[in-house]
Amino acid sequence: MSNRQLGHLNTVDQGARIGYVLSCEQFPSTALLEIGQMAENAGFDMIWTSDHFHPWQDNQGHASQAWVLLAALGQRLRRVALGTGVTCPTYRYRPAIVAEAFASLGLLYPDRVFLGVGAGEALNEVPAGGGWGVYQERSLRLAEATEIIRQLWSGEWVDYAGQYYELHHARLYDVPDPLVPLYMAASGPKSMRMAGIYGDGLITDGERALKPELRAAFAAGAQSRGKDPASMPVLAEHMVVVGDAQQARQDAALWQFMPKAWESYVGDPDPVDIQRRAKKDVSLDQLISKWPVGIDPQVHIQGLQKLVDGGVTHIFVHSPQSDQRQAIEFYGREVLPHVNRLSRHAASAV
Repeated sequence: MSNRQLGHLNTVDQGARIGYVLSCEQFPSTALLEIGQMAENAGFDMIWTSDHFHPWQDNQGHASQAWVLLAALGQRLRRVALGTGVTCPTYRYRPAIVAEAFASLGLLYPDRVFLGVGAGEALNEVPAGGGWGVYQERSLRLAEATEIIRQLWSGEWVDYAGQYYELHHARLYDVPDPLVPLYMAASGPKSMRMAGIYGDGLITDGERALKPELRAAFAAGAQSRGKDPASMPVLAEHMVVVGDAQQARQDAALWQFMPKAWESYVGDPDPVDIQRRAKKDVSLDQLISKWPVGIDPQVHIQGLQKLVDGGVTHIFVHSPQSDQRQAIEFYGREVLPHVNRLSRHAASAV
């Protein structure tokens, strides 16, 4: 491996950063470019975009290519960091191609790009012809993929013989310096430990990010590789609605899969079927009960501050509402300036 250092995206000593989610399932890429510009203008620090072939639910109605969108966003935006939440580098994508794509993005936009990786969902991998496997296989593939990506980012010649992937005298001739941070998504104890072992940081949701047993699993994985978990970024998605409960219920109809995504729907390749099952399994009131909802800034400030104080270093606000301008401008004006981004309790969070 090269001795290149990770950039400022991988440091946690400057207080929490607050980003915004551009959902490729929710809007076409043309609209997402405009929404990204709004987010930068409002004062958000980072952006991530979902990396899907199909949306989770058929009624979401969109699924544009994430890497193309990131390249276009990088040209339009000047300040915010950009990345995926998350890319599956193991089935429809080959790990070497992911390594090449994000090396190129890192060269185009130095110190502004991050790669989020995860074990994937059948709804993206199966329809695109990539295949699918049981959890153990998906985990082993992800571990091999991260090793391949890092080796290729060294800029050296690579030969790799794994259980699932082989490289024969492969090299990336153009690699960024500093390196692109690689963060790994996790939802349960096994994947949390894996994220600590293989990731430069953790990606999860706000609820899981605050569970001591899950953070302990992440920390144990990091420590097993000689890393300091307290110095590793923790990225969390944070759902919010700027509006009343009626609006929240209406917006939530596109996201009913979320509470059971990883326990029930991850192996289902059909967005139509996932939508049908989620509508039966999850009530709208159950879903929005976990979100900050309202037009009182304190509700939203407290939601963010709870995550900051719990040691989350990179919070990605995700608004499911159709009026993105309303949510973004409200946060820029009424919320972001009032969040104390230096955690009071982060040192004890892991």
